[in-house]
Amino acid sequence: MGDARTKSPEVVRVAIDDPTYPFALKVCLDGGAPPAISAIGNLDLLRRPTLALFCSIRCPGRLILRTYDLAQLLRQSNLAIVGGFHTPVERECLKVLLRGPEPVIHCPARAIEGMEIPSDWRKPLAEGRMLVLSGFAESDPRVTLDTAAVRNRFVGALVDGAFVAHAQAGGRTELLCRQLLAWKKALYTFDDVANANLLRMGASTTLPPTPPEDAPDPAALF
Repeated sequence: MGDARTKSPEVVRVAIDDPTYPFALKVCLDGGAPPAISAIGNLDLLRRPTLALFCSIRCPGRLILRTYDLAQLLRQSNLAIVGGFHTPVERECLKVLLRGPEPVIHCPARAIEGMEIPSDWRKPLAEGRMLVLSGFAESDPRVTLDTAAVRNRFVGALVDGAFVAHAQAGGRTELLCRQLLAWKKALYTFDDVANANLLRMGASTTLPPTPPEDAPDPAALF
């Protein structure tokens, strides 16, 4: 069956004083950084250039289509794409990204100890191009609105920059964008009237070049 799952492989715990613990979490989250993070997969992916992918639950149809096209190009870059992949647009992008050769870092809004691994994660995990990463303790086994908000801050603190397909005015994703800018993170979006709130904040409509040089330029979609 397409949704067949298997039990999780071994979970590695990385304490905050471990040299492999992401320094960006300590800097951005300061005293709020998790005392330890849990990982399944290739921790070396944390050394790659990273770009988060976010989108509000509600998104204009024209931006949904452009986001799917962008995901096709991002899977040919050298970026590790990071996210919770929770909203409908984000989930569909994850399916696209997992079919490509480039790395994906998935950050669930819950503990990952004992979680089951979806069948379409198995191959990228085995190939070393996927990492499942969580800042939650085993006492947080369920996804809630609060854990989703904490997870999104975790992702935002972790990455070099973020692409936000759409953030509803006054919503949680817009609030996260303000936090990203306060952390001096790069923020990108589509040049569209529906994203006027993000553009006013200072979001860029041009992604930086992503090597290799012969890879398609995602900026062409903007």
